[in-house]
Amino acid sequence: IDDYIEMNGNLMDFLDEPFPDVSTYEDFHTIDWLREKSRDTDRHRKITTKSKESYWELIKSLLDAWSGWVVMLLIGMLTGTLAGVIDLAVDWMTDLKEGVCLSAFYYSHEQCCWTSNETTFDDRDKCPQWQKWAELMTGHSEGAGAYVLNYFLYVLWALLFSFLAVSLVRVFAPYACGSGIPEIKTILSGFIIRGYLGKWTLLIKTVTLVLAVSSGLSLGKEGPLVHVACCCGNLFCSLFSKYSKNEGKRREVLSAAAAAGVSVAFGAPIGGVLFSLEEVSYYFPLKTLWRSFFAALVAAFTLRAINPFGNSRLVLFYVEYHTPWYMAELVPFILLGVFGGLWGTLFIRGNIAWCRRRKTTLLGKYPVLEVIVITGITAVLAFPNPYTRRSTSELISELFNDCGALESSQLCDYVNNPNMSRPVDDIPDRPAGPGVYSALWQLALALIFKIVITIFTFGMKIPSGLFIPSMAVGAIAGRIVGIAVEQMAYHHHDWIIFKNWCRPGADCVTPGLYAMVGAAACLGGVTRMTVSLVVIMFELTGGLEYIVPLMAAAVTSKWVADAFGKEGIYESHIQLNGYPYLDVRDEFTHRTLATDVMRPRRSEPPLAVLTQDSTTVEDVETLIKDTDYNGFPVVVSRESERLIGFVQRRELTVAIKTARQKQDGVVSSSVVYFTEDNPQVAEACDPQPLKLRRILNLSPFTVTDHTPMETVVDIFRKLGLRQCLVTRSG
Repeated sequence: IDDYIEMNGNLMDFLDEPFPDVSTYEDFHTIDWLREKSRDTDRHRKITTKSKESYWELIKSLLDAWSGWVVMLLIGMLTGTLAGVIDLAVDWMTDLKEGVCLSAFYYSHEQCCWTSNETTFDDRDKCPQWQKWAELMTGHSEGAGAYVLNYFLYVLWALLFSFLAVSLVRVFAPYACGSGIPEIKTILSGFIIRGYLGKWTLLIKTVTLVLAVSSGLSLGKEGPLVHVACCCGNLFCSLFSKYSKNEGKRREVLSAAAAAGVSVAFGAPIGGVLFSLEEVSYYFPLKTLWRSFFAALVAAFTLRAINPFGNSRLVLFYVEYHTPWYMAELVPFILLGVFGGLWGTLFIRGNIAWCRRRKTTLLGKYPVLEVIVITGITAVLAFPNPYTRRSTSELISELFNDCGALESSQLCDYVNNPNMSRPVDDIPDRPAGPGVYSALWQLALALIFKIVITIFTFGMKIPSGLFIPSMAVGAIAGRIVGIAVEQMAYHHHDWIIFKNWCRPGADCVTPGLYAMVGAAACLGGVTRMTVSLVVIMFELTGGLEYIVPLMAAAVTSKWVADAFGKEGIYESHIQLNGYPYLDVRDEFTHRTLATDVMRPRRSEPPLAVLTQDSTTVEDVETLIKDTDYNGFPVVVSRESERLIGFVQRRELTVAIKTARQKQDGVVSSSVVYFTEDNPQVAEACDPQPLKLRRILNLSPFTVTDHTPMETVVDIFRKLGLRQCLVTRSG
């Protein structure tokens, strides 16, 4: 905490005004939370004192108080707008791989057939205005030739989109690749990565996200939307000095921006706030909770105004199930939880191993080639199977859906009993028809394909999210289990487990619900979220009465996955990239003391220190040049190494540079001193001394050499320190 001592008007106290640039940190360094907090308190105190002086100052203080809410409003509006634009663009470009709308080329398949008058209910996705590429080029829509041509063009478009995406990332914004959540977590814990949240990153990430998702790769847009939202947050922080000059305050805004990102990614505002609290934020005061809530609300409103899904709903996969769930169904739900945990472990291990390979072998030198090869393989394998050909969001939507009388999906091809007359919404369990069996085969193949390809896709040099592919894996597995349970209940409704809750001719199993539970389980296994995951899932689907099955699956998948390793995918990527991140959830098991860990050890060269009144400017400059420490302890003298304070390297550099320029008589042999009293200048010919008491931190954080390391680690975590000095009797 900076020391503001009354200056005694000496020639040497030219340092009354604050130094330029002292508040900023170097790239790839960690911020000092305590210092940022005390600087904000000082700023606040000044404003409050001034506000009593005049009306103008009072208005300024009110504007300062409101600036936080203004920033949140702007973040919410920009994030919502970008998310809406991304959704619309992804819809259009995904459909562009298969065909084009003749009435207006910028319509997606669905919009094209909405505007058409010739659409019938049975063939609602076929209309003369929408033509597949083969039909447009050759006039034939059926036959082997048309199939091959469509196949070829599908792969070609996919390759074009992914090539554009990876080239833009490579040339303009290397930081726009990946999901961004591991880096956001690290930045929120106080690390500085310059340019990671810059304007270029925002622009390129938005454009390449659309291209990457449209190329049909096994990735989602949800994680990257958190990064996009944080870029928006950083952009608006630069407009207000309160946030642009204080890294600690900026982190509060970014926490709220992350909540807005999840809010628009899933249409889940409360889930977004909980996600920010549980998963990404490091320091989350109550004030940030309200602001996150507000930002998420504004973002959701904006997205709803744009209405990208055209169904005037915010949510991605709205479902309405008509039957309750029964206690006996908890067994398959828990089994799905076990599957989710195992898949999470497999995915994390496989993906980290592949990313390690990429870093250490030639593979990493050719990111463009890697993206093109993976896209080619994905497109070639995805086209023949109708479940992998369409976008992953559509696939999940179909798997979640309940089979009503209006569904035209293959999954709803049950054998109808003509004698039964019942109201539409309560369709009884029926035997599966040939369509369901062929759909099950295709889903099983799609499951294997998704499990394998996602491991290689995540972490490539394009924006890639993990939520949607993980949910797809779980939803496919869940739907298969759901259909199996449903058919068992139909064929064996006299068994004791089905007897209590399945009367013949009633609808008692909802396969869509199993898909939903499976999706939650797999997402939980990969990310290790629990509370926010369940909230996101029920906000996403609107299935409020299914909270218990979702909770059971989420908890089981977390237990199973934790048995194989505590880290989720984001923590694993933080470790892989070597970012400094002290996880609050880690347990410290070593029985060491501070003296075992501190530097220097006995065999190493002595500690780099400054003395309070016997170091010259030249000595200080040599020390700065020869070492790369972030700061130096100031001691009484070399003989008595009693601690006086701590001085930051950057401030020392700036102070000496400024003094040499502005103050007469400061030369290399001038003595630098940190005491309160001015030293006696013995002779007139002695050089002018340099007083640097002003930049000395008189209350650095210290522990004694016998403090247990467990306590020290806790202090670092909870206070966000940069360094801690170890003392023995001072």
